[in-house]
Amino acid sequence: MDRTNDIRKIQVQGFHHITIVGADRQTSIDFWEGVLGMPLVFEQPNSTDAAQSHLFFDPGDGRLVTVLTHEARSRDGRRTSTETGAVHHLAFRVSIATLYQASARLTDRGITYSGPKNRGFMMSLYVQDPLGLLIELASYTFEPPTGFTHTDVLLEAHRIRIARSEATVTGAHLADAIERLVARIRASLSPERGPRNPY
Repeated sequence: MDRTNDIRKIQVQGFHHITIVGADRQTSIDFWEGVLGMPLVFEQPNSTDAAQSHLFFDPGDGRLVTVLTHEARSRDGRRTSTETGAVHHLAFRVSIATLYQASARLTDRGITYSGPKNRGFMMSLYVQDPLGLLIELASYTFEPPTGFTHTDVLLEAHRIRIARSEATVTGAHLADAIERLVARIRASLSPERGPRNPY
């Protein structure tokens, strides 16, 4: 019997938390709070292994980054696996002002990084945590119009880019996407909403 019509999706609504296997407790606190500014908001023994501590950090949006620590584990700064199925990197949102300050602040601490890199729709900087996990600090180069999200703008910019047969999203695609989104939800009494020259 074909049950294709009975198959349903499970609709997610965003990240709840990310959990990382850490080394000792202090290494995690020193990096996540001491370098990236995420307050340690909660801690308890791991429910499946009481020898491990479960640290909960607030990245700033009400969600959580959690780290399982064990005092017998030591730091290993070699790059984590990039094999199929592995996590390549974690990206955290920062303001553009913070992104530009991050270079100097990392340099002052002697922490190596790459970037900032201009991706057209975002700027980003990369740094490895003390356990070799690649961390990206990212800032969008645009603000979505009220009532829309960054992903709404990116989806529309992608459609524009494809229609124009262009390789990557640029500022022109983003600006045109924002204009289209605004036109969809904001009415006007003008019969013609196209561009005009008032001079």
